[in-house]
Amino acid sequence: MLQTFGVLARHVPLTPKKVAIDNPVFRLHYRATVLLLLACTVLVSSQQYVGEHIRCMADGGLPEHVVNTYCFFAATFTVMNASAETGAALPGQPGVGPWSGDGETQPVVRHAYYQWVPFLLFLQALLFYAPHAAWKRAEGGRLAALVAGLELAPLASQQHQVRAGATHVPSLGERDAQVAAVRAAFLLRLHVNRPWASWLVACELLNAVNLAAQAWALDAFLGGRFADLGPRWIRSGGSEIDLVFPKMTKCLFHKFGPSGSVQNYDVLCVMALNIVNEKIYAFLWFWMWLLAAATAAGLLWRLLTFFLHSRSVGFNRAAFRLAASSGATRDAWSLVTVTRECHFADWLFLYYLAKNMDGFVFRDLFLGLAREMDDAGKKSSPLAEPNHNDGGDQVLLT
Repeated sequence: MLQTFGVLARHVPLTPKKVAIDNPVFRLHYRATVLLLLACTVLVSSQQYVGEHIRCMADGGLPEHVVNTYCFFAATFTVMNASAETGAALPGQPGVGPWSGDGETQPVVRHAYYQWVPFLLFLQALLFYAPHAAWKRAEGGRLAALVAGLELAPLASQQHQVRAGATHVPSLGERDAQVAAVRAAFLLRLHVNRPWASWLVACELLNAVNLAAQAWALDAFLGGRFADLGPRWIRSGGSEIDLVFPKMTKCLFHKFGPSGSVQNYDVLCVMALNIVNEKIYAFLWFWMWLLAAATAAGLLWRLLTFFLHSRSVGFNRAAFRLAASSGATRDAWSLVTVTRECHFADWLFLYYLAKNMDGFVFRDLFLGLAREMDDAGKKSSPLAEPNHNDGGDQVLLT
């Protein structure tokens, strides 16, 4: 078992990437959920964990492997009005009892979903990964390109603390050149960042749409019984979901007799695979609700950033302190007021730069942006009055 899941783990990246282009909620969709679904796919596809997926018992000398194969692909069924209380079903096995063959007086429920469970789980994994693949392609490595080369910059910012005769550290000039390159690249990307931000928000919405669509598809796949699967499992201790994942079912096998007449065999089948299926789908019910709550919180955060990024200095100060490392000083965050005139796309791109850069380096980047963009604003508006601020000038991002 460990070898089986070890092969899966080697092909699924578990360590966080060096440059984060998304948020923890996004990673819950394409990393945690995809890994969970792939593990479930391996589990239901491996006979070594549950034995034979179906074992059928029939009289008349029928070959067992033939009956097993036929009933697995032809779908088994249970009788709806057969229960142990009325004496019309096996004890503890609702739906398994005598059947007259009349579907109107004794309606039946056919169970064919178990044939498609591994395919559906794998398809779900692909669909959960699709928004990340689309976002990664649209992002195109922009953040990584801007952040590249800044790994040694934090060391240079601490050069004044190094004693004479110490080992060599990057010079302040090298550090400033790297920060200036990132600052220039950001200035050149103003308004070009709008498609970048639009793609990010669109893929976050796509995660929510995909989650809702998959919950609806699972409910249809299980005959309308997935929506309340969790509460029913808790309320009954697992007994009520036996109607959704029956352990024993019926199957009709037909063959020609020696004289050419059709012989009908009432076959009783043990569905060992449903022992695993019921655990998987019960867990998926709780996981999807947890994922829905996290997705709703993520979308609420995105809505708050859209409306408050240019209206609340306190919100910006808290947001950038949360994004950047603890090395940033309070003086750097006093310049968050420049975001009052920021376009949302530029603010979002700057926020993700803060998440991927050292706090000291981001402070210098932010101060340099304030000075350069304020100078550009003065040149474009000769009638503008000079603005004197302590620690930096106010920036107008248009």
